[in-house]
Amino acid sequence: MNLEKLYFDPDEKPLDRLVSDGGFCGIFRTIACVGDSLSSGEFEVALPSGGKAYLDMFDYSWGQYIARAAGCKVYNFSRGGMTAKEYCDGYAANMCFWNTEKAAQAYIIALGANDLFGLNQPVGDLSDVCDEDYKQNKDTFAGRYCEIIQRYKKIAPDAKFFLLTMPKEDLPAEHEHAKKLAAQHDVIHKIAEHFANCYIIDLHEYMPIQTAEYKARFYLEGHLNPCGYIFTAQVVMSYIDYIIRHNIKDFARAAFINTEFSDSKMDR
Repeated sequence: MNLEKLYFDPDEKPLDRLVSDGGFCGIFRTIACVGDSLSSGEFEVALPSGGKAYLDMFDYSWGQYIARAAGCKVYNFSRGGMTAKEYCDGYAANMCFWNTEKAAQAYIIALGANDLFGLNQPVGDLSDVCDEDYKQNKDTFAGRYCEIIQRYKKIAPDAKFFLLTMPKEDLPAEHEHAKKLAAQHDVIHKIAEHFANCYIIDLHEYMPIQTAEYKARFYLEGHLNPCGYIFTAQVVMSYIDYIIRHNIKDFARAAFINTEFSDSKMDR
């Protein structure tokens, strides 16, 4: 067996190999998914009378597909229509998502669509972030997104964070929608570099472009269909598997996160 080729090939790209059993994502026994409708297994249904219904069916979320594949516990810290601003301004508190009893070993954050295209919030930059006091962060996407990370770092100091960029649409680069997707991609990269234990799941770079053909296969109206959620789960857990394999020393003590033997409590 050639371990170097199997696990550590330096020429491997993040989604060259899709795993169906969680891969090394399974080293985390608790994962929290912070996100919007696509993190909630939301289905969009066209009604016979006109109009649409939107149903968050968490059992179909990519997070729960990961839980079943990897055998870990996954919290859906999400809801259709969620923004980083709403999450911080009351939703997470009302849902007890800041409770230490729900501290996770890993946090997957998938926000941006409703922030930038619904709320039309400015993307912002790291200059909007106050490292000493998240309450001083500016009210931009970057400021509120970083507030989420900062608050969970207080709850779970040694947790690993995986930040999702949004996949590309089949649009010219100069299109306003494409520009916002690119801006979210750029600021997420800066955020990941700014905070310790943060890694990027770069769907903007490596996920298939959201073409009409792609959507015909994996979408139901404006949201994913069941196959789309399974495929997204495979992408996310395969990307995490890739990150762990290519940064394996970073994860050697993952079992001790949120225990008395965690790095922060052992003064490592």
